Amino acid sequence: MTILNTPFNTLYQTAPFSKIKNEDYLPAFLEAIKDAKAEIETITTNPETPTFENTIEALDFSGEQLDRISSIFFNLNSAETNDTIQKIAQEVSPLLSEFSNDITLNEDLFKRVKTVYDNKDSFKLTTEQKTLLDKKYKGFSRNGANLPENKKSRLREIDKKLSQLKLKFGENVLAETNAYELHITNEADLSGLPEGAKEAAQQLAEAKGKEGWLITLDYPSYIPFMTYADNRELRKELAIAAGAKAFKGDKLDNQENVLQIAKLRHERANLLGYKTHAHFVLEERMAKTPEKVKQFLNELLEKAKPAAEIEFKNLEDFAKDLDGIETLQKWDGSYYSEKLKQKLYSLDDEQLKPYFKLENVIDGVFAIAERLYDLKFEEIDTIDKYHEDVLTYKVTDSQGNLVSIFYADFFPRPGKRNGAWMTVYKPQYIKNGENSRPHISIVCNFTKPTKSKPSLLTFNEVTTLFHEFGHALHGMLANTTYPSLSGTSVFWDFVELPSQVLENWCYEKEALELFATHYETGELIPMELIEKIKASATFHEGMQTLRQISFGLLDLSWHSQNPNAITSVKAHEHKAFENTKLYPDVAENCMSTSFSHIFQGGYSSGYYSYKWAEVLDADAFEYFLEQGVFDKNVAQKFKDHILSQGGIEDPMTLYKRFRGKEPQPDALLKRAGLIEK
Repeated sequence: MTILNTPFNTLYQTAPFSKIKNEDYLPAFLEAIKDAKAEIETITTNPETPTFENTIEALDFSGEQLDRISSIFFNLNSAETNDTIQKIAQEVSPLLSEFSNDITLNEDLFKRVKTVYDNKDSFKLTTEQKTLLDKKYKGFSRNGANLPENKKSRLREIDKKLSQLKLKFGENVLAETNAYELHITNEADLSGLPEGAKEAAQQLAEAKGKEGWLITLDYPSYIPFMTYADNRELRKELAIAAGAKAFKGDKLDNQENVLQIAKLRHERANLLGYKTHAHFVLEERMAKTPEKVKQFLNELLEKAKPAAEIEFKNLEDFAKDLDGIETLQKWDGSYYSEKLKQKLYSLDDEQLKPYFKLENVIDGVFAIAERLYDLKFEEIDTIDKYHEDVLTYKVTDSQGNLVSIFYADFFPRPGKRNGAWMTVYKPQYIKNGENSRPHISIVCNFTKPTKSKPSLLTFNEVTTLFHEFGHALHGMLANTTYPSLSGTSVFWDFVELPSQVLENWCYEKEALELFATHYETGELIPMELIEKIKASATFHEGMQTLRQISFGLLDLSWHSQNPNAITSVKAHEHKAFENTKLYPDVAENCMSTSFSHIFQGGYSSGYYSYKWAEVLDADAFEYFLEQGVFDKNVAQKFKDHILSQGGIEDPMTLYKRFRGKEPQPDALLKRAGLIEK
């Protein structure tokens, strides 16, 4: 038995990261799977008549230790991985798929669940209990419980294979990201790059024992170079390297993985009686059908495309006038957009960054959470962490009660995948009268401090931090009985509402005054800069919207039709982008082979949810604006009806309870400048 198989004898029962060894994981998983199987056996063979308590509730609280081990292990596989952990992941993933199938394909267990489901009217169930019962029943029926034996065994094979393919996909993307370096030895090639980015590139080179400067595909390195570097040829090289990840026909190529994942998902959906993978997935979303999603995306496309084409034409003309660029390419977009933005608004990220020192932004987001939801954040060093960069906090309410433990991990490193995400090390739930509080984490990739400067964030990084912290609040403020309905365990096209709504405070004077002070002088961000931030918020919004729509349509193109006839990933993608294309295609590049959201993460058939949630968040924030951005009454409603409720009810019911009506897209279209205010 390993340290992972016993209750954690630590402060707040937090994960004992420093005591866990890599070799502990496999035996810990095997032991926990065995224990969880025994719990399932006890439920299945219970001689008593099936009831909600002895079957559905018991099922939801089973496998608690296995869930905790899984959350620790797979979170580290994203945030602090190495070859050993990746190898264990390849061994463990099929075991977990098999265990999951052992439950959903267990006929005797399903009979008990079905008995409770068929007799639900005879039990006096709360709304939350009804939702849990419905979720458990669908968990079986949507995973093959009603299938004949031969189809069940094929389902097992598919699930096992998919778990391995998705891991392999992610490993290849990470390996490709880590493998590329642009080594610059001539300082003239850094022309245009801000001092902070140059210093970071020099430190990176030093750390690897090289002269000069290193630029990598990690976002804090890649994005400044693509935005500011005057050397067009080097921007081209970097952009092609980023776009060619896992698309080179070598051992890290993902084309076959993409085709296999899409085909296996389709076969799985067909086995379960659904037309496509998208039909299967969207049944459990607010959108309900791929047809509805396509309609939603195409309606947005109709509004955004004319604006995007005008913006693109203006950008082309600007680049031509400025530098004689005849054909605007993908590696020109960020560079000339930034120059045009500076010209139109006299505003650039370098001007803003001194006001967004990371520590101040963290304090700011905490202050906003305190004003809205009466939360207090206290940094503590008495709990274990998995890397020295990780910050740890104790979160309490106005009475001093523990609300959550919060981990924050902000800087890139080789064992960490790109991007930003929120995750859970332990969910919230109520058991035996005790409200067990959650352990929540956010992971980002921001510019590290240098010898001369602290970590200064771009405005885009500020909104990213607020976005992930919005997800974190959804996890922290959870107040449900059952772990599988807690926090962010909601419909996928609802989960982005808390994260995206919080981004709005980044543009509000009252909020910026809480934290946007110059890191050297302490001077508050000037009012004129706040006005420029607000004015520039809709800059290139048409192009940004078109980009998001294109990703949503690409996702649907893989998942809302039969993929068996697709032989070329690139050709398929090219066709999917037909209606949303602005820049010329780059032959060496392919998005699908590194589109981790849909081929490794949980966004397959769900990428549209970012835009869907924008409709919700614009509508919700309009309510705050009407009453005041720190209005306690609106904040309390948002906390009571959205943040604390998890997935206990249909999201539209929860939203209407908060807002008093269904959301309208007008608020989003106005905010984006796509229709008149």
